[in-house]
Amino acid sequence: MTDIQYTFIKSDKKLIKLHFDNILFIKGLGNYVELFTTKNKKYIYYKSLKELIDKLPDEFMRVHNSYIINMKNVDRIEDNHLIIGQHKISIAKSYKDCLLRSVNKLLL
Repeated sequence: MTDIQYTFIKSDKKLIKLHFDNILFIKGLGNYVELFTTKNKKYIYYKSLKELIDKLPDEFMRVHNSYIINMKNVDRIEDNHLIIGQHKISIAKSYKDCLLRSVNKLLL
């Protein structure tokens, strides 16, 4: 199986191609999600975070009930927050151990 590096999402009655590397994070809004990209664009579409996490590549990780982040785009971790560009995202206690285990594998 080949590694697919992009996906399509349906937003504003359009199918939009998105490369996974360009996704900063995804914020849950009930039955919708808001997807933030490296090009300062936001897309809102109908899908739950729970449905989404199973379809995303391994570098995507749930860090809060309302957030999925792309580890490739995390700039730093400060206390209980992730900094991704200009965004500060809370890390929920229930997801922190899993996140730290992933980060520890990447430490030099």
